[in-house]
Amino acid sequence: MNNKALVSWSGGKDSCLALWRAQKLGISVTHLLTALDESGLKTRSHGVSKSLIHSQGQSLGLHNEFISASWQDYEQEFITQLIQLHHEGITQAIFGDIDLIVHREWEEKVCAAANIVATLPLWNENRLSLVSEFLDAGFKARVTCVDGRFLNESFVGVEFDAQYIARLPEGIDACGENGEFHTFVYDGPNFSGPVKWKSLGKQKYISPPEYGEQTFYFDLLDSV
Repeated sequence: MNNKALVSWSGGKDSCLALWRAQKLGISVTHLLTALDESGLKTRSHGVSKSLIHSQGQSLGLHNEFISASWQDYEQEFITQLIQLHHEGITQAIFGDIDLIVHREWEEKVCAAANIVATLPLWNENRLSLVSEFLDAGFKARVTCVDGRFLNESFVGVEFDAQYIARLPEGIDACGENGEFHTFVYDGPNFSGPVKWKSLGKQKYISPPEYGEQTFYFDLLDSV
């Protein structure tokens, strides 16, 4: 339990809850590893600014590490960073995935390449129980992105709370495990203080043809 660990950090609720559980178990989490897009300015999937992720790290008292990558070179960049962190004493990587076996297999593969153990504290747990645990602990989060195949624009740019869960359409995962929505956590019991943020407005995005021309809605968040 004295070995150092990192959290694969999106800034969202699942990685945050995985961190919280690890800390309560006494695991020495020291680093947050976040993937940014090619610009190096915002997170790969959630569209949250790098500065806000850094602010989370400051409030959590953890060191931020970043990679900037396209989807094509994402895996190699991730492995390279894991290898570097292993040299610095990291022996465990914590992930917030719940039941997507493809994700788990990928995480175990990249960690094995760096001689690091992959740990998934939320694996196969009940969705509503995880949401209740997150909210009851006092975490606060905002919905930053929704997949237009599942949710319309009214579900982005709002608080992630019990009311949000209650109005999700039937069949939508309460944790958004299938990518239905993503969140940004700005306060909680392991934060030294709330992360101050501002919204730059909502944005509609259509993915390139090679990624299915899918529609996403973002609430673009940045530091105050």
